[in-house]
Amino acid sequence: MRKPPVHKSFQNAFRGIFLMMKSERNFQIELLAFMINLFLIFYLKLSVADAVCVLIVSFGVLAAEIFNTSIEKICDIIQPEFDIRIGFIKDISAGAVLLVSISSVIVGILVYWKYIFS
Repeated sequence: MRKPPVHKSFQNAFRGIFLMMKSERNFQIELLAFMINLFLIFYLKLSVADAVCVLIVSFGVLAAEIFNTSIEKICDIIQPEFDIRIGFIKDISAGAVLLVSISSVIVGILVYWKYIFS
């Protein structure tokens, strides 16, 4: 099978992000948090290093949510009925998102603390 042109690959990737924005509530909430972080980066005039840290963890949360949703959708196709093994897989992938989210909150506190309270 022939690979699609590069522009088509980007188009597909952006469509995937748009589908996440349109259909996944948690992704919408995390995207709102990302927008707030973008605002704070400029409003508080974060250093480049601090901005990079915030952006890395923000994109990490969004990417983790996309992976989690992908895993859940695949599991639903493989086994539409309740299965404790599928539940275990879904719980593990949700746990990964939770860990990344907790780390992003910690990074946010460490970065924003000095800008807000100084």
